[in-house]
Amino acid sequence: MKVSSFLKLVEISTKVASITPFLLGSLVAYLRYGQFKPINFLLMLVSLLSFDMATTAINNYIDYKKAKKTSGYNYESHNAIVRDKIKESHVQLTIGILLAIAIGFGIALYLKTSLAVLIIGAISFAVGILYTFGPIPISRMPLGEIFSGFFMGFVIIFLSVFIHTTELGILGVNLSEGILSLDLNLKEILVIFLLALPATLGISNLMLANNICDMEDDLVNKRYTLPLYIGKDAAIKIFRALYYIAYLDIALLLVLGVLPVIAVLALASLIPVQKRINKFLRVQSKKDTFIVAIQNFLIINLSLVALLAISILIGLVI
Repeated sequence: MKVSSFLKLVEISTKVASITPFLLGSLVAYLRYGQFKPINFLLMLVSLLSFDMATTAINNYIDYKKAKKTSGYNYESHNAIVRDKIKESHVQLTIGILLAIAIGFGIALYLKTSLAVLIIGAISFAVGILYTFGPIPISRMPLGEIFSGFFMGFVIIFLSVFIHTTELGILGVNLSEGILSLDLNLKEILVIFLLALPATLGISNLMLANNICDMEDDLVNKRYTLPLYIGKDAAIKIFRALYYIAYLDIALLLVLGVLPVIAVLALASLIPVQKRINKFLRVQSKKDTFIVAIQNFLIINLSLVALLAISILIGLVI
């Protein structure tokens, strides 16, 4: 398989959707808790990226196998297996290797952290596989936006904070004599949830925009996504509202003093985000306007990443 075909198969350009929350959580771990462990950072990075690529490859493979409509942009250009005529055996081998790397590095991370990382990681792996695989994949149900947003937004950010702060008691899991006990610092978990909300909602909107653009193809291919249940108009209203909720969340975090003062600049990103919302409201097209959901996700969350990083650098200099 050519490198270009591999990168298309795993849709490497979309990995920013998992790497950005990971970076955000890592910055929060240092800024709020004063903790950063480079080895844990690298172990999670490799495991996360490998698993994200594996699930994307699985999704493309399943779409290729189950597609009933075999013409049009989404099938002929979007799916690398069709476009580059990749052998099924090569796709299967690629998926297997990526999953092995993800599991191996994930276990190594668990051994350096806690049982909670293993449990959360195992659940995340299971959801990631079931998202695209099985008799009724999550992606073919009206639950895709919820699962993708929660696991790729909140769970990634929580784990990327927790792997640096396991000794601080944010989450404790103990297994003794067959009894599993759980200790939670609800205040800190709520704070992390609020910090993760812009990424969570942005990722949910990636899935929602994708499903809005694919409504006709999804109906033919029997992918009964949320927009097919609630209708395009309602789906578009939700798409727009989720961005506004993200900005209200940022404002709340500023008022509560959770985010540094410099993060107020992130609110200014609403201007370019609104322009892209308006563009998507006019036309919903996978080829022409789906990209606005990706752009808005990056504008909101990379601005937060940049501002948190600047805040940390200012603190180090001063």
